[in-house]
Amino acid sequence: MRSIWKGSIAFGLVNVPVKVYTATEDHDIRFHQVHAADGGRIKYDRVCQVCGKSIQYSDIDKAYVSPDGDQVVLTDADFAKLPAAEKHEIPVLEFVPSEQIDPVLFDKSYYLEPDSATPKAYQLLAATLERIDKTALVHFTLRQKTRLAALRVRDGVLVLQTLLWPDEVRAVDFPALDDAPAPRPQELKMAETLVESMSGDFEPSEYTDEYQIELQKLLDEAIASGSGKVESAAVAEPVEQADAEVVDLVAALQRSLEASGRREAEPESAPKKKQAAKKAPAKKAAPRRTAARKGA
Repeated sequence: MRSIWKGSIAFGLVNVPVKVYTATEDHDIRFHQVHAADGGRIKYDRVCQVCGKSIQYSDIDKAYVSPDGDQVVLTDADFAKLPAAEKHEIPVLEFVPSEQIDPVLFDKSYYLEPDSATPKAYQLLAATLERIDKTALVHFTLRQKTRLAALRVRDGVLVLQTLLWPDEVRAVDFPALDDAPAPRPQELKMAETLVESMSGDFEPSEYTDEYQIELQKLLDEAIASGSGKVESAAVAEPVEQADAEVVDLVAALQRSLEASGRREAEPESAPKKKQAAKKAPAKKAAPRRTAARKGA
């Protein structure tokens, strides 16, 4: 990995020099556009709408257009004057209960590596965060953008998770939910039984992106054939789909329980099942589960 940023965490009067690394990467296969007729790669040209000439990237500035139509052009020198562009410090603002941070606010994750000969201060901060049931809120600047972030520990390494600002989370107002009837007790009971029958421990390795696997297989087969193109396959007949609008929730839940290998528990036997669940952990399903593709 290559560090993308250097700075230091300000933990009171303690200074913790760190290097920042991107913690995640997507596994999506990348494509580029080509001309369908001859396979030639498509290139995009930056053309000025005033003079009609192709413009080099080094000659391009950034412009802001106000709601009233006024345009302001900023150069790299203008951005350099902003105080945020000069900050290389990650001050700890406060420690808050972890459960108070809504997961919808989490954005990107970064690993922090100690950037000093003696990482004692780094280890002290990491050990402290592991002992307390709180998350450190920090403030820092990355790529000319001021960010709020949560600082926590993962496998002994400090992890920085950027947070969205409150005004970046959209407010929701769905009229269909205003007068929606509350679930009936029988529906809730069966739904809880279904949840119990499908419960287990979270193991990320059990989930795979089948779309990307099949896509890579398709590409490998095309490369192996030497044609550079995918052979045409027979189109499967459309399968009739069941009506998506389920009127009787109880019947649908009962079918779900039967499909999962467990029928609805009788009221008097419910406590016994709970006791049994405490004695023996839930068994994991043998087949691997498939994660939904992003953007689906």
